[in-house]
Amino acid sequence: KNPDFKLGFFYFYDIKTSIMQNLYLLVNQLESNISQFETTNNSVSGGSVGWHIEHSLKTIDQIITACKNSNPLNYQWQFNFKRFLIMSIAKKIPRGKARAPKIVRPEGEINQKTLTVSFSKVKENMKNWESLDKNTHFPHPFFGILNKKETENFLVLHTKHHLMIINDILA
Repeated sequence: KNPDFKLGFFYFYDIKTSIMQNLYLLVNQLESNISQFETTNNSVSGGSVGWHIEHSLKTIDQIITACKNSNPLNYQWQFNFKRFLIMSIAKKIPRGKARAPKIVRPEGEINQKTLTVSFSKVKENMKNWESLDKNTHFPHPFFGILNKKETENFLVLHTKHHLMIINDILA
């Protein structure tokens, strides 16, 4: 499918594109930066392009796995002001305000091979997402329990956040 228009490095697609289709496109944009995995710019971030790619992939993978392992019958929506503010009003994650949880922080060597393996793992894990129950959920450390739709929105928002950082590192 061809994008309707391009703004900066983000492609915007027509309204018929699902949130998860947008996430697939964002993952492909992350993948297009593999060759620059070693690039750093300390005035933008302490992490390299590879660190931001790996962190984004670990986040997607861990969250999808948590959702797949959740019991939809246990989901109960609760208002969360931080979630409302960031995901509904700002629609942007502010930089430098939170530290990534240890479970999604990259450890060990990051190179083209490790990133390629991570991309394969994430793409495999993303399969069958659409078939999951709408009350599939996971506990976010700041935003509380996110159901399937909220999770989709968070994953897109989070991935865009790190793509913007990568774009600034490469600028």
